[in-house]
Amino acid sequence: MTAKPILPLLLGSALSFAPLGHAAEVLPAASDLPATPELPDPLVMFDGTRVTSKRQWFEQRRPELKRLFEHYMYGAIPTAPAQVRSAVKVTYGDFLGGKATLKLVTISFGDPAAPRIDLLLAVPNQRRGRAPVFLAMNFCGNHALTSDPRVPLTRGWVYSSCAGCQDGRATEAGRGSQAGDWALEQTIERGYAFASFCSSDVDSDRAEVSDGVYAWLANQRGAEGATAQPRDRGTIAAWAWGFSRCVDYLVTDSDLHPRRIAVVGHSRNGKTALLAAAFDERIALSIPLQAGCGGTAPSRGKVGESVKQINDRFPHWFNGAFKDFNDRPDRLPFDQHGLVALVAPRPVLFANAVEDQWANPAGQFDILKAADPVYRFLEAGGLEAQTMPPTNRLVSSTLGYFIRPGKHSMRPVDWQAFLDFADAQFGIKRDR
Repeated sequence: MTAKPILPLLLGSALSFAPLGHAAEVLPAASDLPATPELPDPLVMFDGTRVTSKRQWFEQRRPELKRLFEHYMYGAIPTAPAQVRSAVKVTYGDFLGGKATLKLVTISFGDPAAPRIDLLLAVPNQRRGRAPVFLAMNFCGNHALTSDPRVPLTRGWVYSSCAGCQDGRATEAGRGSQAGDWALEQTIERGYAFASFCSSDVDSDRAEVSDGVYAWLANQRGAEGATAQPRDRGTIAAWAWGFSRCVDYLVTDSDLHPRRIAVVGHSRNGKTALLAAAFDERIALSIPLQAGCGGTAPSRGKVGESVKQINDRFPHWFNGAFKDFNDRPDRLPFDQHGLVALVAPRPVLFANAVEDQWANPAGQFDILKAADPVYRFLEAGGLEAQTMPPTNRLVSSTLGYFIRPGKHSMRPVDWQAFLDFADAQFGIKRDR
């Protein structure tokens, strides 16, 4: 796929669009948008004007793209609460056999009815200065990432597929069940800190239940039950809000480098990691793994999951407007290369597996190629590959790519690529 301008936009006809200068301006319905089979040019404004300066990108096009993604796809990411309180509840200096210090942090928002995020943070004991940190959202609870009994069981709902789940709740049987996937010790040994929180701390992943940040905000507005319907909920945007609340704490921890925060996520959590980085400029680097449709694959793609399939199966992930593109994704005024462009000039790595064609690995490579002109325009480097690399070979340019043999999963080999990419982007030299 090659990027094309979405507008001339029928200029001079009955339908033309002005620049999006104010949030109050009404955006066209999906049915009124022109069909654009190719990927829209991210350097062309909604009214057809080409971006010609970095200032125009940051002051006009970037805010416009953010608004378009919120309006037509993800819904608005909630604003930061008036109060964000972080408390280190306990610290253990002997985590992972003495290789790390474990901190259990509670992030709250001044209202007992508000969600509360339990953040696990492991910091390497052997390091020079402040440590760079990986921040990730997990599916099954912090306790699933390590067998250490001092990490509490997650409080909220967990998936039935999580080991030890009984009636939607965590049990001791799930402790350490995903430790092999997360490679904490490998990360610590490479000098990186690791932080993680459970998605259900922010909003449980259930179409029929809204029990997190949206329910809390609705109750504050006196609109109880307003979020019960999944069509317009936007759970991925809520999870991105959770990433930002964790960043609120991480930038204050004196053991961590506040300008070296990398976010990582697998599958739906990878969609969230990319969205969070696009909207929160404190995040230095984003690594979505096998994030597929609605994340790193083109909505216009013909391989793997489609917009209609993801909306039918997970109606709560995106907003109501996105459903209007179920049968006409070519009417979207953007595609996922625009989300990558919102991260620019910060680095992004797409990671995939050969057998996970549902996530459209080749289409994801096309998305990086289509985002490349924005990075070049901003003099930030770009994708230093014209074709997909062989398996297990990392493309470590500002826009990076990695694909390995195997299926839809997160494995230690993925973490090896994540760490190598972060080293390259943060300028960390190691003895080989």
